[in-house]
Amino acid sequence: MPSVAFHTLGCKVNQIETEQIKEDFIVKGYDIVSFQDKADIYIINTCTVTHISDRKSRSIIRRAIRNNPDAVVAAIGCLPQVNADELRKIEGLNIIVGNRDKANIVDIIEDYDEKKNIVMAGNITKNDKLSPVLFSNLHERTRAFIKIQDGCVSYCSYCIVPLTRGPVRSKSPEDVLAELVNLLDLGYKEIVLTGIHTGFYGIDIGNINLLGLLELILSHTNEYKYRLRLSSIEPLEVTDGLISLIKEEDKLCRHLHLPLQSGSNKVLQDMNRRYSREYYYELVLKIAETIPDVAIATDIMVGFPTEDEADFEDTFALIDTLPLTHFHVFKYSPRPATKAYNLKSLVDEKGKNYRSSQLLSLAREKSQIFIKDNLGKTKKLLVERKLDDGSFHGLTDNYLEVNFVAETDQVGDFVTVKLINVDKDNDLITGNLLEIKR
Repeated sequence: MPSVAFHTLGCKVNQIETEQIKEDFIVKGYDIVSFQDKADIYIINTCTVTHISDRKSRSIIRRAIRNNPDAVVAAIGCLPQVNADELRKIEGLNIIVGNRDKANIVDIIEDYDEKKNIVMAGNITKNDKLSPVLFSNLHERTRAFIKIQDGCVSYCSYCIVPLTRGPVRSKSPEDVLAELVNLLDLGYKEIVLTGIHTGFYGIDIGNINLLGLLELILSHTNEYKYRLRLSSIEPLEVTDGLISLIKEEDKLCRHLHLPLQSGSNKVLQDMNRRYSREYYYELVLKIAETIPDVAIATDIMVGFPTEDEADFEDTFALIDTLPLTHFHVFKYSPRPATKAYNLKSLVDEKGKNYRSSQLLSLAREKSQIFIKDNLGKTKKLLVERKLDDGSFHGLTDNYLEVNFVAETDQVGDFVTVKLINVDKDNDLITGNLLEIKR
C-alpha cells in the first residue's frame, strides 16, 4: 500500500483531527511514515491563528513537495478554509481542503486525478454534524483526546477562528460516551475533553451542557481506572456546579485553563471578551479557595492595537495578585476579516517583545511558587514514558511534571509518589515512589 506522512500545526483540536484521519488511513491499509521520509502522500493540517502560523503552514507544504516532488501533497484545515486562493499559487500542492471536508480526505485522495488539482473550501454550517470516531489501536500510550464540539460564535475582535471553524456543533453525549469507552478499553488512562469552544458544549443540542456531559460520563464509567481532564474553558462558562464537581470527583483533574487575554477592562471591551478584570479575579480566587492544589493556567495577549502602557500595567498587576500556575503569552497578530484588523497599533514590535518578556518572567515566578507549595505532598501520577537514564516521567492531575526511579516498567500505570525536590534550572520535580496502582 502507499505510504502517508502527516504534519500538524496549531491547536489540540487539529491534533485530534489528524489522529482521526490517520486512523482512517490505517484501517484502509496505508503505511504511516515519518514526515521526514519519502512518502507517497503528505498531509499538512494547517493553522491560521496568526501570520506566523500562515508562514509555517506554507513552509511545511513546500518541504513536503521538496521531499518527494512526485507525491500527492494535501493542505487541509484552517488555512485552506479562509485562504484557498493563496494556496493555489504553490506549485506542487495538489489538494486544498478546508475544515468542512477534511474528515473525508482519504476518499478525496483516492479519487484524486493527477490531471486536475482539488480545491474544497465550502462554508461550514450548523448542519455539518460531528461524527463519532472509534479507534482500532493505541496511537499514544497514556493520554487520548476527544473533540466534544467544534465552532465558535463569540467573535472576539482579534480572532479568525469563527471564520475557520464555523458555528457551534456539539457531538451527541451518546457519541462522546462511546468514544470515551472505546479509548478506555484500548488502555488509555487519561482522557482530555476538548473543542474549539469547550464551554459552549450542548448549546446547539439543548437539554445538556458541559456539566451534564461530565456527570453522564462519570456515572457510566465507574469501573474504569482513569482520569478526565478539561481543555481550555472560557471564564464565563465556569459555573459553581463545575467547580464543585471538580472538587468532589477524584476522576476529574484539578486543572483549569481560563484564558484572560487582558487585565484591562478597556482592552477586554475592545476585544469583545464580555467579562471584566473584577469578574476574572473573583472567579480565580473562588476556584483556588474551593479546590485544593488546583492548577489554574491562562492565556494572555500582548500588543492588542488599543493596549497602551497603562493597560499593560493593569494586566501585569492583575496576574501578579492571582494564584495562576501556568501562562501562555502571545503577541497580537492582525487577522484579515476580523474587527481589529484595521486598528492602528499603539505599540511597536519592540514594545510587544518587552511586554511579552515581562509576563514570561512573571509566569516563571508563579510556576515556581506553585511547585514549591506542592513539595512534600503525596500525589497520584500517571506515568507517561521511560527516560534514557532508566527513570520514569509522569504528570500529576494538577499538571506537575515529575521524574522518579522504579525497578519495573511503570509506563501507563498510576503510581503514588512523594514530591521531594525540584531542579531550579528546569522546574522538573523529583519524586519518591510509594505505591503502584494498575
